[in-house]
Amino acid sequence: MVVELFSSAFCGPCRSARTVLTEAVRLVPRARLTEVDVAAAPERALAAGVASTPTVLVHADDGSEVFRSAGSPTLAQALAALARAADHPEEGTRAG
Repeated sequence: MVVELFSSAFCGPCRSARTVLTEAVRLVPRARLTEVDVAAAPERALAAGVASTPTVLVHADDGSEVFRSAGSPTLAQALAALARAADHPEEGTRAG
C-alpha cells in the first residue's frame, strides 16, 4: 500500500501532514510513503486531481484509491485509511 502526500515548499499544513503520515507508516511497516512536490511535478498533481496542498491519497496494493484527504489528516484517520487499504481485496479476487 502506498501513501502519497502532495505538498509544496511553503505549505505549513504540509509539515503537519508529513509528521502524521511518517508516524502512520512507522506503525504500519507494510505501507510506503511518497511525497510529491506539486511545483516540481505539476503533471502528477493534475493526473491525481489534486487542487490544493496538502492532499493525501492512500492506495491499496492493487493501485485503487481508498482514501483522499484535502488537508492534514489526523493519525487516527491515516491509520483507518491504511487499515482500509490492507483489507481491500486485490483486483481479480472480488466476489461478483
